[in-house]
Amino acid sequence: MDAPMRSLLYTPGHRTDMVARLLDGGLPTTPDVAVLDLEEGVPATEKENARAVLRQAIVPGPAKTLLFVRVGRSTSGDIAPDLAAVVRPGLVGIVLPKVGRPEELTAVDEMLLQCEKEMKLMERTLRVIASIESAAGLLEAPRIARAPRVVGLMFGAEDFATDMGLPTKREGEAAQLLYARSAVVVAAVAAKVLAFDGIWSNFKDEAGLRADSLRGRRLGFDGRQCIHPGQVAIVNASFSPTAEEIEHAKRVVAAFEAGLRDGRGAVALDGSMLDVPIVDRARRVLKMTEG
Repeated sequence: MDAPMRSLLYTPGHRTDMVARLLDGGLPTTPDVAVLDLEEGVPATEKENARAVLRQAIVPGPAKTLLFVRVGRSTSGDIAPDLAAVVRPGLVGIVLPKVGRPEELTAVDEMLLQCEKEMKLMERTLRVIASIESAAGLLEAPRIARAPRVVGLMFGAEDFATDMGLPTKREGEAAQLLYARSAVVVAAVAAKVLAFDGIWSNFKDEAGLRADSLRGRRLGFDGRQCIHPGQVAIVNASFSPTAEEIEHAKRVVAAFEAGLRDGRGAVALDGSMLDVPIVDRARRVLKMTEG
């Protein structure tokens, strides 16, 4: 997708006040993606109310943020009524939780096709972000990333840790999750879709969030999930190039292009040789600053 997707903020679908504040631009920093929640963030007794709230909240027209809804998992009885409530003009796509097999996406694709037909939407306009939250899902991540409609893989760190039997409290740099995080990124990049890192559960720990987000960016993630509006600005900054990175990228591209014009076979900058992969990464940084 062309629009940036650095921050994905969850908002409980049954909280009318929170949904309105998010969609009306009332937050200090607007997230790139609003994920209205119909899954874990909504008590079972509030599911019907949440569907009614979102049915009224999702409207056509220009939006301040990309609008996704996290629906029930594909094997649950919630997904059909969830889709019936939220598939309408104004919705960009859905977040599908706890995906374990690519066949789940095939089934959801058929359900979305029927909903699009009923709402007179263009076929296959709705996108899917698939959430990898188990060991089984991680092993299937390369195939899941290539399933119909998928524009991104999401790492569900907390559920993954539960599935693996990991300690409740993470230590240090959460090295126990390094393989899983990297595997999600590799699967996403190979399929040419986006990769979104897991939540930072302590929303008061800004320093921890910043450090872990920068770590995620270095691993190759494009953005991360947020559980509190106060996390959005930090996440957006962490997944954006710094002024120093932009300036260095400009110098790399300028030096390389000057070398090409001069017919030089090798180009160096500040004592380091510039080859095509380095220049390509510099151009990618500059592309992130466009618009």
